[in-house]
Parts: sequence; C-alpha cells; structure tokens
Amino acid sequence: MPEKILEEKLRRMLAEDIGQGDITSTLIVPEKCKAEAEVIAKENGVVAGIEEAGVLLESLGLKFEALVEDGEEIKPKQALMKIYGDARTILAVERTLLNIISRMSGIATTTRKLVKKVRRVGYKTIVACTRKTAPGLLYFDKKAVSVGGGDTHRLHLDDMVLIKDNHIKIAGSIEKAVKIAKEKASFSKKVEVEASNVKEALEAAKAGADIIMLDNFSPNQIKKAVEKLKKAGFLGKVLLEASGRITAENIVEYASTGVDIVSLGELTHSPKALDISLELVKLVV
Repeated sequence: MPEKILEEKLRRMLAEDIGQGDITSTLIVPEKCKAEAEVIAKENGVVAGIEEAGVLLESLGLKFEALVEDGEEIKPKQALMKIYGDARTILAVERTLLNIISRMSGIATTTRKLVKKVRRVGYKTIVACTRKTAPGLLYFDKKAVSVGGGDTHRLHLDDMVLIKDNHIKIAGSIEKAVKIAKEKASFSKKVEVEASNVKEALEAAKAGADIIMLDNFSPNQIKKAVEKLKKAGFLGKVLLEASGRITAENIVEYASTGVDIVSLGELTHSPKALDISLELVKLVV
C-alpha cells in the first residue's frame, strides 16, 4: 500500500482514540519534555506491524529505530523498537501503536504456528484466512497473516469471482452461475464455487470452476469428494479449498484429505493479541 494512504488509515485510528487530546499528558507532562521509549515484547511470538508503527510515528514527527523486522520470532523482554521525541506525543500514540503491533503480531503468531503444524507432518497445503476481519482492519489483519506465512485469500470482493449459495439461488443452478461468470468476467479473474455437498462439488467441476470450496465438509466428506472428483477426471485440474469447522486442533486432519487450501476464519475474526508494552526509558525536561 502507498505510504500516504497507509498513513491516512493510521492517523484515523489515532484520531478515534485521542478525541480532543490526551488530557492526562497535557496536564502532567511539561510542554517541552523529550523522551526515549522502547516497545517491548512480553511473550514469545512472531512480530508484525513494525512497518505500520514506523509510518505512524514518522507522521507525528517522532523518530524511531526498528530493532526487529516483521516476521521475526521474538522473546519476552526483547526490545522491538526505540522511539525518540516529544513525550506528550509518545504517550498520546502509545495505545494506538500497541494495538496495531499487538493485534498484528497475534495474528502472525497464530498463523505461523498453524503453517508449521501442517508442514511438520509433510503437507504443502496452503493455510489461508477469510474475509472475517474486524471492520476497518482488513488490510492490517490480512497483512499479518501474510507475515506469519499464510495466504491472504481474497483481499476484496473484486479479487475473484466467488459463487456462494445465494448467488446460485438467484442464477438457478451452479452451471448457470458459472456460465454467466465465465462469459462476463475478465479472463484475469478466477471463478470459485462454494459447494455444500459432494454432488455440488462435481457440478462445479463440470461447469468449469477454477476452485471449489468444500464448505463445512467433515474430513470424511472431503475424502469422498476427492475420490469422486478423481474418478471423474477432475482431480489436479481444479483447486480444492476446505473451509468451515477448521481449527488449530483439526487442521492437520483436514490437510491430510488432499485439498490444496484450508481456510480459517479464526485467524482474523478472534485473534489473541500478543502481549507488548511501551516503556519510557529516558526523560529530557
């Protein structure tokens, strides 16, 4: 994302938190007080959001030194970045800064764990997120997944044609929906069809779908779908995505079914933030 657009997003987040100003710091901190602060990790994880934090700090006239790069594995008590400048400004931006780094690092950490879990047992299955992100945080949540080694899936509705059950109801059938999409969409857009059973998966393959989403299938149901698609000559010619019901506990079982992609909403819709703090280490009044 162009830096100026990213900066606008970040400043809107900050404005939402600050309101008319940080009254506590204005009352207590001397006007010309300068400070040095450190952002410190309090638990193990994968860091993300350092780049975004830097853009926000620079936009406020603060100087910083990044001590780690996005994607690095970090440990408790490790300093992630140093910040220099006006003490009031540092304290005003503290919570917004930490919210960004903590949430993105939490998503990146969870993603990395799941990708490693799948790779450890020898599967190359892609681990992807979904569009179940917090409003206004889609860019940050999706980037954090990418930093953690996962796939962002669709970033926006215009990325790909994804035909769901409601589209099929309106079109009349999977075949009709795919036909319309293939005729009207650009050659550059892939067409994915959401299937709720094995029969629909076969229909989607026969209709010419590029990707089939096996929605809320159990691992056994997916194996049956894979077997049917193989017999019909479609296996390897269409990408298969498993989505729904997938968790950290059963992701390996789903990866073992032969699908190309497993997508999980839990990566972004309810991430556990990584515990990170900001501490002032030096004051110049």
